[in-house]
Amino acid sequence: MNWEQLEGSWKQFKGTVKQQWGKLTDNDLQYIAGRRDRLAGKLQERYGLAKEQAEQRADEWLGMLADTEAGREQHRSAKG
Repeated sequence: MNWEQLEGSWKQFKGTVKQQWGKLTDNDLQYIAGRRDRLAGKLQERYGLAKEQAEQRADEWLGMLADTEAGREQHRSAKG
């Protein structure tokens, strides 16, 4: 999964973002709308992170999300 795919499926993943970063508000999530730059900006604002740290955490989260999704796909394939 990449940022463009996430942006297109944002509604599905808002809950996951909220679990990861509980300080983000519903308004923040609506504003972010799956965009990396906006997520990083809100992480900076809410958690006091430097820009580079916020971008790294956002990318790490996306990587974890991609790994989770890949595992689900693999599981579905094995069942079918």
